[in-house]
Amino acid sequence: MAKWKLVLLPFLAKFGIWGAGAAALLDSSTIPIPMDALLALYVWHDKGHFWLYCLLGAVGSAIGGLLPYGLGRAGGEFFLLKHVNRRRYERMRTRFENQEFLAMMIPSMMPPPTPWKAFVFAAGVFEMRILPFMLAVFTGRLLRWLILSMLVLKLGPGAVDVVAHHALTMVAAVGSLAVVGFTWWWMRKKRTGKLLED
Repeated sequence: MAKWKLVLLPFLAKFGIWGAGAAALLDSSTIPIPMDALLALYVWHDKGHFWLYCLLGAVGSAIGGLLPYGLGRAGGEFFLLKHVNRRRYERMRTRFENQEFLAMMIPSMMPPPTPWKAFVFAAGVFEMRILPFMLAVFTGRLLRWLILSMLVLKLGPGAVDVVAHHALTMVAAVGSLAVVGFTWWWMRKKRTGKLLED
């Protein structure tokens, strides 16, 4: 795999914006690629088009994610049940059904070592609709890489290390925001339900 990356990354780098999209597609579907580092280099060497690299990367990631999503949808339930008990499985299903968009968007925003493909696989198992799935992945990845690009433009390519060193802080911060957002949504839903009953 390391030899493949030594050949693949310089090859993709030659294609600029389209290379960013192709790299993200490969990273999401099959071959793990250090996307943050690659995108940081693209942005640093072509600062004026940073948003295009983020956009094409997000599109590539949304398309590439369809492979693990499809595997989950094709029969991942049995695989998942081998690794988690039925009770936990049902809790995961309920969480996905209640707020599937956030359940997919938030992991898509997170830097490594977030087990992103596990969330994608679960989205397939729990039969999340394809368009909302792709939109959630696209939105999460776009936000993640736009934030990274802003840091790269300000701090240089070393911003990737800053993100890596503060990954746990970012996970905690975004997780907290997700809990607050979900609580607000749940309270609003309950209040609306009571109003309809009255």
